[in-house]
Amino acid sequence: MGGMCLGLDTSNYTTSAAVFDGETGENRGKLLTVPEGALGLRQSDALFQHVKRLHLMVEQLRSDGLLGRIAAVGASTRPREAEGSYMPCFLVGEGQGRSLAAALGVPFYPCSHQQGHIAAAAWSAGRMDLLDRPFLAWHLSGGTTELLYVRPEGRTVRSEIVGGTSDISAGQLIDRAGALLGLPFPAGKALDELYPQGDEPVKPFKVKLTGLTFSLSGMENQVRQRVQRGDNSADVAKFTLDTVIDVVLRATEAAMARWPGLPVLCSGGVASNRQMRAALERACGAVFAQPRYSTDNALGVAILTHRALERGIAP
Repeated sequence: MGGMCLGLDTSNYTTSAAVFDGETGENRGKLLTVPEGALGLRQSDALFQHVKRLHLMVEQLRSDGLLGRIAAVGASTRPREAEGSYMPCFLVGEGQGRSLAAALGVPFYPCSHQQGHIAAAAWSAGRMDLLDRPFLAWHLSGGTTELLYVRPEGRTVRSEIVGGTSDISAGQLIDRAGALLGLPFPAGKALDELYPQGDEPVKPFKVKLTGLTFSLSGMENQVRQRVQRGDNSADVAKFTLDTVIDVVLRATEAAMARWPGLPVLCSGGVASNRQMRAALERACGAVFAQPRYSTDNALGVAILTHRALERGIAP
């Protein structure tokens, strides 16, 4: 059993809809509008923008000739598959997804935003086999820096947080560094472009690693001090990114020592950083999502929906 599946994702930064037929998939998404100088959106503002935009993403799929007969609909309904995990913005995708499924008379499959990231990363890297065995995964995004132990479970995957940040995420640090430098939000792409333009070698700050966990909140002050003393913007960008890369790499190596032989999959917008990718590929052969599927998208939701439908698993 199979067919075309529609996936919806309404995260705090992107509205997206995607289709997947078991082999090929397409995503249509649009970043939410963040006021100039702001470092994010209130949930009420994100929710309002999703309500206004989600149908446009589905219409884009239709106008591009990608929306065939829908056999099932899925949506991300919460940030992660943990008790108490909740953000109001996901109500838009869930509500519209359930309505579409009911109108079409097809099953509706919920999943978490994080599960969608993992599935999109595995598919876009050509490694769908990872979803059928245990592996390690980094979810590196604007709001999340989590190291996960992932294992297959029924129609989807179950992830356990085993490491990562204890306070702000890598994405938040990067965006705050960007704000200090006067760069647009989100700042990841701008810092990535500035990185090779530095005048001198820059030594990263050695963030303390406790087990597999670390704190990045103190790094914001380090960045602020460099900006205030007039350091070159490219050097500040390199300092910020190299510090994040260094601690993520050390945590990855520690995790691989704890779970020998497990592959490492990386997803999330921060994982699309070119330096991050090069360092982890070189050090441990990490598998990365294609850059356009690293950021928030609904393709992973559509993939997991198709996976459930194909296996005949009830919603």
